[in-house]
Amino acid sequence: MDFTPNDNQQMIIETLRKFGEEHIRPKVMEWDESQEFPVEVFKKLGELGFMGVLVPTEYGGSGLGYFEYVTTIVEVAKICGSIGLSLAAHNSLCTGHIMAFGNETQKKKWLPKLATAEWIGAWGLTEVGTGSDAGGMLTTAKLDGDHYVINGSKNFITHGKSGDIAVVIVRTGEKGDSHGMTTFAIEKGTPGFTSGRKENKLGMRASETTELIFDNCRVHKDNMLGKVGDGFIQAMKVLDGGRISIAALALGIAKGAFEAAVKYSKERVQFGKAIAEFQGISFKIADMAAQIEAAELLILKSADLKNRGEKVTRISAMAKYYASEVSVRVATDAVQIFGGYGYTKDFPVEKFYRDAKLCTIGEGTSEIQKMVIARDLLK
Repeated sequence: MDFTPNDNQQMIIETLRKFGEEHIRPKVMEWDESQEFPVEVFKKLGELGFMGVLVPTEYGGSGLGYFEYVTTIVEVAKICGSIGLSLAAHNSLCTGHIMAFGNETQKKKWLPKLATAEWIGAWGLTEVGTGSDAGGMLTTAKLDGDHYVINGSKNFITHGKSGDIAVVIVRTGEKGDSHGMTTFAIEKGTPGFTSGRKENKLGMRASETTELIFDNCRVHKDNMLGKVGDGFIQAMKVLDGGRISIAALALGIAKGAFEAAVKYSKERVQFGKAIAEFQGISFKIADMAAQIEAAELLILKSADLKNRGEKVTRISAMAKYYASEVSVRVATDAVQIFGGYGYTKDFPVEKFYRDAKLCTIGEGTSEIQKMVIARDLLK
């Protein structure tokens, strides 16, 4: 593999660094404190083609591959994990699910709006009692003529309130049956479809997370993605790519924390010299750099396999597991290097520290990733 950024990646890096400094960094802490989901930022990102990175050009997208997609998430997450998370969820989950399993009519109807950020997308699998155990979901869809009547709720849904369309997996068969779940795309404004409580989170506070509530919500059968009973299998395939997204998000957060720590260690003087000159600090920096490099290599391998259409279940789980744990460790060390200042909101590392933890939980916990890896190795 050639790890040199290609022309598209280099253009993405330059564009997003300029965009981030102008439109994201000045507002990062304001959004974090107020928990505001800055829809206008995503509209601007849509104008630049970053809300449909992987969507083919015939549907209004950028038509790029996973190397470019990873680069996009990393560059945004280096500045703000919240914006990176929402960008990833929109691209890989909602948009990605429609792109992978929608029919031609559905793709033409929804992808152009999502790829340009005319619409913001949400994706719903998790419920209050079913996080890792998605097969135990209670939200049901029952056929009534040409419509399905959906009842239940989803929680921890990114863009659950602001999203214009949600791709949701619900139960159409027996509880626990992997072929008893089906996927529907449901537009905002559909009667019986509303958002619920917004979560008050530790980190990623500018990325909106709410409940989705279905109360006798009637959805036409034409809104079904794929066939009856395909929902769980589809979700697992979507999450294979989603793991690469969260790995890239974690990598961006780690890089942001690392760069801030290196800069500070060269500027902070104690006992007559920069703290970077002390072995205790320099060894931390060396460890951080090595872990970031290893995480990036796993992510690039995942992206390469995904581009080539090969199976990525094991390697994407490895990338997600390792990169997310590295992100937490690097952010922790960054706070330590900053010392007391690292514990204040006047410096960026405390936010990286708070944001990083979500990466070990969202889209499959670290423990679930190890289960996926082990099962694939031992089958």
